[in-house]
Amino acid sequence: MAKITYVEYGGKRHEIDVPNGLTVMEGARDNNIPGIEADCGGCCACSTCHVYVDDEWVDKLPEKDVMEEDMLDFAWEPDATRSRLTCQLTVTDQLDGLIVQMPKRQI
Repeated sequence: MAKITYVEYGGKRHEIDVPNGLTVMEGARDNNIPGIEADCGGCCACSTCHVYVDDEWVDKLPEKDVMEEDMLDFAWEPDATRSRLTCQLTVTDQLDGLIVQMPKRQI
C-alpha cells in the first residue's frame, strides 16, 4: 500500500492509502477525488486522468511508453517533464509518498 497525495487545482490536498496493484487513477476514482475524470476507465484512450507529478517524483517513476506520450498530446497544458496519465501508474510500495497535482481542467 502507498500513501498518495492528490492536490486539486485550487490546492486542496487529499492523502489516500491506495492498495498495491491499483493504478493512481483508480485510487482517485475509488475515493471520489475531484479533478481526475478517467472517462476511458483506465484504457489509455483519453487524457482525462492527466496530472503533474511533483518534481521529486519525476525520476522515480517508470518511463512513459509511446501510447502514454501520444495521449498526453491531448491533455490540458501538458508539461514535457511532469505530466503523466494516472491510469498508467500502477501502485507499488515504491510509490509511497507520491504527490500528484491536477491541472486546471481535463479535456
